[in-house]
Amino acid sequence: MAEATRRRSQRARTNAEKAISVAQRTGSPTSFAAIAKVAGVSRSWLYTQQDLVTAIRQLQNRQPSSQRTGSQPASIASIQRRLDITLARIKQLRTENSDLAARLEMAYGKIRRLRGVSRSGGFEPEKQENNVPSCVPRTTAK
Repeated sequence: MAEATRRRSQRARTNAEKAISVAQRTGSPTSFAAIAKVAGVSRSWLYTQQDLVTAIRQLQNRQPSSQRTGSQPASIASIQRRLDITLARIKQLRTENSDLAARLEMAYGKIRRLRGVSRSGGFEPEKQENNVPSCVPRTTAK
């Protein structure tokens, strides 16, 4: 059993070394995940082999990555575009808010006129027989 384990470990090591050599010759991706996949070993095993880790890191340092990996920061043009869109939306919402405020003021004015209430206190609602308020001048005590 120990012999089978030793052979399996040696085979994994040989496969990993071959994968590193191929990556070095062909310029293929040199990430730990790519090397482990080609070699048929786990990344965790690969990280336990210090000499292989060193070889992969040296290969990565010599060879700039041609592919983007992970999230990348937004470009200035992209950020500027998002800012322009946001500012336009803010302007639109302010205009809409102003319009709605004006419409609300007009609606409140109509309600006051219909109820006969004014800010100066000129009219006061009076109930008629069908329970609908009418505008009647306010009487003042003398």
